[in-house]
Amino acid sequence: MREVHVDEIIAAVEKLCIEANIKLPEDVKSALNKAVEKESSPLGREILHDIIKNYQIAEEKDLAICQDTGFAVFFVRLGQDVRIIGGNFNEAINEGVRRGYKNGYLRKSIVNDPLIYRKNTGDNTPAIIHLEIVPGDKIQITFAPKGGGSENMSALRMLKPSDGVDGLKKFVLETVRQAGPNPCPPIIVGVGIGGTIEVATLIAKKALLRPIGEHHPMPEIAELEKELLEEVNKLGIGPQGFGGKTTALAVNIETFPAHIASLPVAINIQCHVARHKEVEI
Repeated sequence: MREVHVDEIIAAVEKLCIEANIKLPEDVKSALNKAVEKESSPLGREILHDIIKNYQIAEEKDLAICQDTGFAVFFVRLGQDVRIIGGNFNEAINEGVRRGYKNGYLRKSIVNDPLIYRKNTGDNTPAIIHLEIVPGDKIQITFAPKGGGSENMSALRMLKPSDGVDGLKKFVLETVRQAGPNPCPPIIVGVGIGGTIEVATLIAKKALLRPIGEHHPMPEIAELEKELLEEVNKLGIGPQGFGGKTTALAVNIETFPAHIASLPVAINIQCHVARHKEVEI
């Protein structure tokens, strides 16, 4: 049994919060640069150049890439041979968020009550923590801050099994079309298929973490990802909604076994500021 003190978790989470909000992953940078070369719209290319310049300035000056520094979402793989000492694991994550958002001068965007009072908590907590127990004695923490603009454009639909692939395609294209410029395209489209209502939405969000250019291991699903990306880009929404070929950088699909009577499909949309960062303790 390996012991990990909560102070180590707090420090790691604080660092994750700051770095993820300042520096884009390399796969996203590469996809944006390739999009400039393929974009046929002069205005679209200009906007893509501005997006690239923005992330370069953020990295050079240690500033947040976007003013919306998001809901603090964590995916944690906790080794079953790890014993947390010195405090509570969830509280350690939240304390790391408090420190990271304060010391990184990141916007605090969370309200304590979603409907009535809507008073800002002042420290961007509570975090959302998805915990998975796995073999081993390590802790893998992935931080993926999620902005409100793109999250608001996400959708869930309980399709019938008879709706099949055509029904799924129709739902994805309808969701992206209705979102229009609101999620700040170019976007990444995460699609979760199967499970129950909560599983479909969770794997749709997990799909956003997959590096751009990597596809689902099942050939049929990988081909569907490519087809949907092509169809989404034919919508002509373009960078920031001003028209063009670059509406999305990727469509990533994750699947889970489903009930014989069900075909749940969730769509989680991510803006081009596709921030996430991982650490292993």
